[in-house]
Amino acid sequence: MTDLAWIETAITAARPQVIGALLRYFRDLDTAEEAFQNACLRALKSWPQNGPPRDAAAWLIMVGRNVAIDGLRRGKKQQPLPDDAAISDLDDAEDALAERLDGSHYRDDILRLLFICCHPELPPTQQIALALRIVSGLTVPQIARAFLVSDAAMEQRITRAKAKVARAGVPFETPGAVERAERLGAVAAMIYLVFNEGYSAAGETAGVRAPLCEEAIRLARLLLRLFPSEPEIMGLTALMLLQHARAPARFDAAGEIVLLEDQNRSLWNDTMIAEGLALIDKAMRHRRTGAYQIQAAIAALHARAPRYEDTDWAQIDLLYGSLEILQPSPVITLNRAVAVAKLRGPEAALAMIEPLEARLGSYFHYFGAKGALLLQQGRGDEARVAFDRAIALARTPAEASHIRMHLDRLMQESEAAGRASA
Repeated sequence: MTDLAWIETAITAARPQVIGALLRYFRDLDTAEEAFQNACLRALKSWPQNGPPRDAAAWLIMVGRNVAIDGLRRGKKQQPLPDDAAISDLDDAEDALAERLDGSHYRDDILRLLFICCHPELPPTQQIALALRIVSGLTVPQIARAFLVSDAAMEQRITRAKAKVARAGVPFETPGAVERAERLGAVAAMIYLVFNEGYSAAGETAGVRAPLCEEAIRLARLLLRLFPSEPEIMGLTALMLLQHARAPARFDAAGEIVLLEDQNRSLWNDTMIAEGLALIDKAMRHRRTGAYQIQAAIAALHARAPRYEDTDWAQIDLLYGSLEILQPSPVITLNRAVAVAKLRGPEAALAMIEPLEARLGSYFHYFGAKGALLLQQGRGDEARVAFDRAIALARTPAEASHIRMHLDRLMQESEAAGRASA
């Protein structure tokens, strides 16, 4: 075989399980990662000639473990490296190992790996970087490019994260039921943070960071395979699928933001939407409501509306009300105000968000929303002040450009009014 694409696919799919198993053996992230890389090199030499093994993960675990043990022995000068032929003759060993890699081993190894990346002593930025490097296998330059930092800065961030994990004395035993329940939420939150790092990108950074959305969805699907009956994991996966399905329509050819009401819905990814809708419908049947499920249900209402005018704003308002009770946040109230404006007008929405200014005084979207509501009420001068504040807080040129569009509209209306009175 000369086409190596299938090897890359097999290695990528097996990576979390293999690194998780090697971590259990060696109890050190660097050793597990190096063992995996060495096993991949062996695979690139062996698989094109001999064909794929019956179980790629079992093969990689066995080879990685053997090579790492040999390296440790050489380092201690206890005995010479075994003959290469002895290491490569893995048929019987692979079969035996594959039999032992049952569902419980697979689940526990990957959970352990995810839990370590989400260790509570790590700040979110380090959790994300470590997960992308260890679990997803992205290179340091790829992660650095996505986070718009230098390779050296990202390498340092990952190194610090590994050092904290080592100092914390993380247990490598199988996580118990209580710990699983407690830390599953942290893993889900980390995955959604990865998604938002990609989803919030705009302008020239959107293309570079978009793969983070796809990687987060891949990790969520992996988590869903481990917890196939957990409704919140279904909700998380559905939420990201439904949001990412709109990606082709979220920016115009110049990289400018296109609001939901102006998006060409024929560009939305129907396959992702169908998968997301099926998942959220399945999650709701469990009758164990969670924050991800509610957010996914809101996204589903947008996805099901043939046109923006057909959106069920009353149901969205109710869902945001439930989310406010479950997870109180000024940002959730701000989002709810959009539905309230559609149902009861901009004055009611403005009354909802004005008390939030003290807590959202440095939030770009707050002043953008406030300016839009003031504009709808015909309060042009106040809207201009809010829009100017939003531009000052914009994180990207695309956000600033979007607000300037509103200011241009104000200028045009003002000029038209002046000509009419002349």
